[in-house]
Amino acid sequence: MKTQKLKVAFQGEHGAYSEIAAGKFFPGALLIPVKQFYEIFDLLARLEVDAAAVPVENSIEGSINEIYDLLLDSKMKVTGEIFQKINHCLIANTEKDKLTKVYSHPQAIAQCRNYLRVKGLEPVPTYDTAGAVRMIKEKHFTDAGAVGSRRAAKIYEMRIIDEGIQDRENNYTRFLILSNFETAPSGEDRTSLIFGLKHSPGALFNVLKEFANCNINLTKIESRPTKEKPWEYNFYVDIEGHATENNIKSVISKIKDKCTFFKMMGSYKKGIVNQSSDF
Repeated sequence: MKTQKLKVAFQGEHGAYSEIAAGKFFPGALLIPVKQFYEIFDLLARLEVDAAAVPVENSIEGSINEIYDLLLDSKMKVTGEIFQKINHCLIANTEKDKLTKVYSHPQAIAQCRNYLRVKGLEPVPTYDTAGAVRMIKEKHFTDAGAVGSRRAAKIYEMRIIDEGIQDRENNYTRFLILSNFETAPSGEDRTSLIFGLKHSPGALFNVLKEFANCNINLTKIESRPTKEKPWEYNFYVDIEGHATENNIKSVISKIKDKCTFFKMMGSYKKGIVNQSSDF
C-alpha cells in the first residue's frame, strides 16, 4: 500500500528559503508553494495541508510581525522550529555592469542594504525571493537582477553574479513549524505562549517574576498591539522546557490568573543552527 506524502505549505515560489527550511524539516514531503502568509493559515485551518513552515524572525532584521498577528487567531500548534542560514546571491540574466535595479522580498533587500547601496542598485520589493528570480527569467530583464538563494538560481537556470551579499555573515531566519502533530518531551524543548495583561503598573513584572521564581529561562519576548484598544499589547513569550514538565505546569497555573488573555501555542524540540543554506 502506497503511503501518502505529507503536504507542507510554505510562502513563496520553489527555491524560496521557506521551502528550503520546510524540506529540511520534512524530508520527502510534498512542498506546496503559497503566495501570501494568510493563505498558509487558511490552508491549515481547512486541513488542506498537514503542516507549514513560516518565518518568524531574522537575526539581522528582527521579527516578522504579520506571522505573530496570524498566530494569535490560529488553532494550529507550534510543533517545531528550524534555524535556516540565509546566504543571498545576486542573480541575473545579464552582466553585472548592466544591472541598475534588483528585485526581491523586502526582508532580503533589507539584509543586503549596504551591498546594494555600494553597488548603486535600486531595490524593488516583491513578494518573494525565488519569485523575483522567476520573474526576471520569464520577463527577460536585461537591466535587473534578483536577490535569492543558490537553489533558486539552479531551479530557474539563472546566473549567480555574486554570492554571500548579505550585510552580516551570520544571517539566520528562525522558522516555526505549524501542525496538529503531538510533540513528546525530548529533554531539549521550548514552549511558546501568548498572553494579554491589564494596562496597569507592574502587570508585566508580576508575570515575568513567576518565570524567575520557577527557575524558567525566557528565550524570547515580543509585544504586539492587541488591535482592540490603543496602546494595549499582547506578549509573545518563548520559554525553555516542555508543557508536560511540572515547573512549566506550575508557572502557567500561576500566570493565567494575572492575564486578561492566555494561549498556549505549543511545546516542541529546540531547533539547531543549521550551517547549510540549501537542501
